[in-house]
Amino acid sequence: MTPKLLGPDGKTDLRAYVGSGGGYSGAGRGFGNQLDNWNAPHLTADAALLPNLKRSHARSDDLVRNNAIAKNAVQLHQDHIVGDNYRISYKPNWRVLGIEENSDFVKDVEALFNMFAESEQCWLDAERKRTFTGLIRAGVEMHCQHGEILAKPEWITGNTRPLNTAVKLVSPKRVCNPNGRPDTDGTRAGVDVDSSNAATGYHVAIGGDRYGNKRKWRHIKRTQRGGRVGMIHIFEPNEPDQTRGANEFLAVMEQMKMLDTLQHTKLQSAIINSMYAATIESEMDSEQAFEYIAGANAGDDKNPLTQVLGMYGDYYAGNKIQLGGAKVPHLFPGDRLKLMSPANSDNGFSQLEQSLMRYISAGTGYSYEELSHNYQNLSYSTARASANNSWRYTMGRRRLIANRLANQIFTLFLEEMIIRGLITLPKGARFNFWQMREAWTRCEWIGSGRMAIDGLKEVRESIMKIEYGLSTYEIELAKMGYDYVEIFKQQKREMEERKKENLPKAIWMPEELNDEDKKEAA
Repeated sequence: MTPKLLGPDGKTDLRAYVGSGGGYSGAGRGFGNQLDNWNAPHLTADAALLPNLKRSHARSDDLVRNNAIAKNAVQLHQDHIVGDNYRISYKPNWRVLGIEENSDFVKDVEALFNMFAESEQCWLDAERKRTFTGLIRAGVEMHCQHGEILAKPEWITGNTRPLNTAVKLVSPKRVCNPNGRPDTDGTRAGVDVDSSNAATGYHVAIGGDRYGNKRKWRHIKRTQRGGRVGMIHIFEPNEPDQTRGANEFLAVMEQMKMLDTLQHTKLQSAIINSMYAATIESEMDSEQAFEYIAGANAGDDKNPLTQVLGMYGDYYAGNKIQLGGAKVPHLFPGDRLKLMSPANSDNGFSQLEQSLMRYISAGTGYSYEELSHNYQNLSYSTARASANNSWRYTMGRRRLIANRLANQIFTLFLEEMIIRGLITLPKGARFNFWQMREAWTRCEWIGSGRMAIDGLKEVRESIMKIEYGLSTYEIELAKMGYDYVEIFKQQKREMEERKKENLPKAIWMPEELNDEDKKEAA
């Protein structure tokens, strides 16, 4: 007879006990019927997110303000994705435009954009507070904290402004239905959508938060006449027909808050345990104690309890017991001095905290070591693997979030420069700017470089990739956060300067520059 596997009850067939009958056990009753009470709601992305959108924004704000782990997560997103200087690498689509590559045109555009982008006057920011890099950092922070970026292009005139284009960041908390109206098929959480669920407009609340001004709503179209963008809205939808973005902390928000509470509670416990160095124990038995307490009468100075407490007080006031002194005097008859040894202040807390931190790090996209700043017991291999996982996450966020915001700001800038005549498009192109915006505004962006675990090993790896044709200087230098064009120009200048100063050539320098290189270096 063929043996038969049974469930824990010893009677039911194991396959039937699992509950799926050969299908997915996660959709059945589970082994031992553990999943019987798991009745997850069947909701779309909007149905799950929008009813609690306001609360999720408020809780995320509170975490970032008061929780160091959440604050560090936001900081990691800014530093790894953007860094201290978000540089443009302009790459028009020459094949689509039907003309030969024009390096002079590219250099002119990059020079003009860099001049305005990183100006200390902050021309590209409508609030005049942030440079272009600052705008991208603020956008990445907004996406991490609220799940989306909202920014309104502005056209600001003035005699002192060198350009009229500017961008006003819009808090996602201000995009909502006017006067608290419920969601409809055409308007959801402040966003107007068409039959394909594409956004057509946004309702932005203005005022109503201070100075006693009344709250009003302004409707902003997504696209203006002529194709100029009216509202920049960037987020990563989790499923089709999603209208608003979900912040990075939603999956781990409960663990973050509970870890914060746990740490505060543990700190209070440690403080209380360390407050008392010694206690005095009395041998008074229960019968005497109850006799004194039962005979106590409020306001009577001669009741037994008042008298015995007075005797204790007078005795110890006169003896002045000091634990830190050179001598401990004789105690009251029947009393003992008990030294208090502090209890174990950890008692398994570190392991629990570490477990929660690893769970939180998995939800925020960065490694446990980076999120907790704990790099103990790491070898080169594990550190490199951890950094590579974070780097892949960083590059995905850079391309899908930061680059999209940067590209749209650059498109607005380039359009105005062409209208003003400060930039002239190369002749012979099949399309003008408005006919093929995407071809004229294609860019790559260089942000923060990848962290080097062992600089020597990683430089050797980059050199070998270049030498064997598996990579290029552009790719490898971009990983370090550098623009290869700037590096090459600087190398040429340094070669000429070293020659003028009669300094020995570096090992990478050729014997002599050709005439074209000398002209470029000058």
